[in-house]
Amino acid sequence: MRDHRKLEIFVLSDQLVMDAYEATRAFPKEEIYGLTSQIRRAAVSVPTNIVEGCGRKTEVEFDRFLDISFGSIRELGYLIELSSRLGYLSEASKGQLFQSQKRASGALAAFIRKRSEFRS
Repeated sequence: MRDHRKLEIFVLSDQLVMDAYEATRAFPKEEIYGLTSQIRRAAVSVPTNIVEGCGRKTEVEFDRFLDISFGSIRELGYLIELSSRLGYLSEASKGQLFQSQKRASGALAAFIRKRSEFRS
């Protein structure tokens, strides 16, 4: 079984969750069940699916969970943009969250690509 804690993609996505929670603390209270919840859920989904994939027996299953994780990280990118346009994120918070999302997204995309090339 794989140890998710040894994967850079897990470490980066775990930091992304922390950054997402920090950035959404200042969101309006009426967004607690809207964008706040959606951003946090999408962020948490990234490392959660990595962890779940690491616990699966087959490489195909692991890859499926990595793909789900990548979908969540892309969803998060849109939610960050939307929150910014709505004025919920300061420029500093937006920059920090986007940087964290881009780092995790890039690492995850590279990891998925390497796995795909290895199997080819």
